[in-house]
Amino acid sequence: MALSSSSYYSSCSSSISTQFTKNPTNFASFSPRNALFGLTSSSSSSNSDDSPKPSLSVSANSSSAPKARFVARRTESVSVRPLERPLLEYMSLPASQYSVLDAQRIERIDDNTFRCYVYTFKFFAFEVCPVLLVRVEEQPNGCSINLVSCKLEGSPIVVAQNDKFDASMVNRISCDKNQSNSSIQELKSDTVIEVSIEIPFPFQAIPAKTIESSGTQVLEQILKIMLPRFMAQALKDYEAWASGDASRQPLGTGGI
Repeated sequence: MALSSSSYYSSCSSSISTQFTKNPTNFASFSPRNALFGLTSSSSSSNSDDSPKPSLSVSANSSSAPKARFVARRTESVSVRPLERPLLEYMSLPASQYSVLDAQRIERIDDNTFRCYVYTFKFFAFEVCPVLLVRVEEQPNGCSINLVSCKLEGSPIVVAQNDKFDASMVNRISCDKNQSNSSIQELKSDTVIEVSIEIPFPFQAIPAKTIESSGTQVLEQILKIMLPRFMAQALKDYEAWASGDASRQPLGTGGI
């Protein structure tokens, strides 16, 4: 399968995810079932969610400061014409055989863990660049990409929030085994992201609902940009793998 960080962000990529590509021979990369961490489960300050429900949660700090909560969900699918090597076999590859779709954005930490450098985006005129650590959990007919931790880089006020937010993200990639004999099959990604952050003092005069609305729109836009791109790369990776291409070259170049 494949994992890609750009599948999500350009000028609005925050806590999501990325893409994976399967590589039975190259352990420094990864792919689709093993894809998109597109998107994940918990963050450097993280919470868990459901439908799909993030499996991990990391919390940074508890205080009486007002908080804002952003939640975004998206489902993306792509039609696949099976080749000589079946899609279900591709989706069953172990994480150790994933190949990175975009080597400029993704690096392997170990067989199941990857670091994703997300794109810089603006939130209320401040630059935000999340760095995600995600873990792939193999599942029947696919995988779950879960956020383990998230570090914020960018403007000083953004960096100062690193101990003041919780984040969770999960991206479940799957195919339907009941379609294994069909001439057209479906590859699907279900992603959910949730962020809870203490509202910095300079923003506390702004209604929390206004901040939450803006933050949710940013996350939704990230998913809208990244998921279709990730799924397109996952499809290309499957086609290369199914045709016997052993090079497992990353398909991404760091851009959107």
